[in-house]
This record gives sequence, structure tokens and C-alpha cells, in this order.
Amino acid sequence: MEAVRKMARERMKGYCRVCPVCDGRACAGEVPGMGGLGTGSAFAANLQSLAAVRFNMRLLHEVSEPDTHIDFLGQSLALPFLAAPIGGVSFNMGGKITEEAYISAVLGGCAQAGTLGCVGDGVPDFIHQAGYGAIKALGGKGIPFIKPWEDAEFFDKVDRAMAAGATIIGMDIDAAGLITLKQMGRPVSPKSPKKLGNIIKRVKAQFILKGVMSVVDAKMAVDAGARAIVVSNHGGRVLDHTPGTAEVLPEIADAVKGQVVILSDGGVRTGGDVLKMLALGADGVMIGRPFSVAAVGGFNEGVSQLIQRIATELMAAMVLTGTARADAVDRSILRS
Repeated sequence: MEAVRKMARERMKGYCRVCPVCDGRACAGEVPGMGGLGTGSAFAANLQSLAAVRFNMRLLHEVSEPDTHIDFLGQSLALPFLAAPIGGVSFNMGGKITEEAYISAVLGGCAQAGTLGCVGDGVPDFIHQAGYGAIKALGGKGIPFIKPWEDAEFFDKVDRAMAAGATIIGMDIDAAGLITLKQMGRPVSPKSPKKLGNIIKRVKAQFILKGVMSVVDAKMAVDAGARAIVVSNHGGRVLDHTPGTAEVLPEIADAVKGQVVILSDGGVRTGGDVLKMLALGADGVMIGRPFSVAAVGGFNEGVSQLIQRIATELMAAMVLTGTARADAVDRSILRS
């Protein structure tokens, strides 16, 4: 991975420093770019909240070959983590590779590893066009996330995504505060519970709502008919001074676990971080910035190397905590 990171550092110069520890300190306020909004405290909170979680190490057990498979909305995934939807290579990552090459690397590497990659949305239109093209090329193996546009644009993109073969579609409601899109004549907005329910009824695919950071929103998402939620603060890029996702995940899981599939992202860097999120109540985990670095620095091979590293770390952490299955992680592996 060091060669991949070195190449990414060259290609992303001025947009991402590819720091030894990706914690948002060096890039605070760099949006566009890969940083967190404002002071960068929401980005940092994701890392800090995960770092504060500690494992109970246990070795007197019989777990030597842990099972990392999970069932995700009817699909069997070999690993309990997915690539989060990140796009905008030209204005967030330096533009040294094309959007198409970037998305193909992320989705292709995930598909080869037996998991799923997600694609983002935004302006200009080639961002979502590249995503849908990659999903179609992989026979539908990918999840498109569409921003909370006004109805005409939102449902047009839903139709395009389904035509590409997508069977799971997400809305990143956490993008609702992107004022820059409104200034460009492409407004996004929050959705009332009633409006969200009507949207979900019209989408003939399994629906994920990304950007849930409170128990009240989680319950409303369940009532509206969402099949899955993503506990996410958009990587700390939309609202300064939010808590880290690992802070709010347990209370959300306690409230809606079993009623909806729970994903979580935010500051996940290692296989140990993945296991922490699962223990805190997630059914699956999304990983963002590390996939961007891997794809820009090494294309498909870089993504494959990243996935292998995280998978190896995850299995080691499972063995060292006595965790037999990724779909049945007990919170008792964490120190209270």
C-alpha cells in the first residue's frame, strides 16, 4: 500500500496530503477538497469517538477462523464493509485521473472482493453518469446515492439508476445543507417524514437513507419505509461541531435494531474500526476516504490491496476478541 499512497500523494497534491493518520487536522476547512467543513471538528470527532472505544481482548475460546460474511438486503457479502459514495474527482481529489477510472476502480475492486461499492451524485452531471455507467458494466453491482433534489431531478436519476441495473438506491439526506448547489440553480432540501414516505413508495428499489444522526430521525426513517439507514455526518463536510458517528450509533441501534438495516461510516480506517462499529450496533460499515486514496493511487489494484488489508485486520481483531461471526458481534467485546 505504501507505493499506492505515494502515487496518491502526487496525484492529489493540493487536495489531499495523504497523511500517515487521516484525521482531518491538516485539511480542516478544505471543502472542496478532502477536508472537513469549518474547523474540521466533525471530521475529527469521527476519529476521536472511534479511538475512544476499547476492546476486551480474549483468547480462551475456540474462534480461529471467523466468518466475515453478512447478509445485506438479500445479498450475501463476503465482508461487512462497503465503499462509501464519494465523487467529484476533479474538484475534490485533483483531477489527475478521470471520474470514470476512479469509479470503475472502486466498484470493480469491491465486486472482486465480494462486497459492494457505492457511487455519489452532484454537479456536474458526469459524476452520476460515471457511477451509473460503472454499475451497468458490473451487472448492477453497486449502490447509487442520489442527493435530495426536487422531485423532477430526483426521480429522473432514480429511473436512470434502475435502468443501469441498480436494485438498491440511497438518498444522502445529509447533503441537504449544501448551499453551493442552490447557488448553482440545483437546490437540495430536507424532506418531511410524509414527503420521505411518498418518495420511498415511488422508488421501486430497496431504499437507504444516509445521514441519520439521531434516534428521532432513525425512527422516522423506519416509519417512512426505509429498508436501511446510514449513521453518518457526511464525513464532517456539511455541519461543523457534530458528534462523531460512534457516539450516536449505540443509542440509534438500541432504538431501531432489527427494524431496519443499520450501516455506519465516519473515521473508519482499519479492520479494528470495522469491528468496533459492528459491536456498537451497525449491521455493516461504510468506508470513505481510504477508498479514494486507494483508487487514485492505484486504481483497481490499489482498491484490492486496501480491501485485503482491512479484511486481514478485521479477522485478526475478531480472533483476538473471540468473535466468531461478523453478523453476530456482541457489544460485550468492548470495555464499558
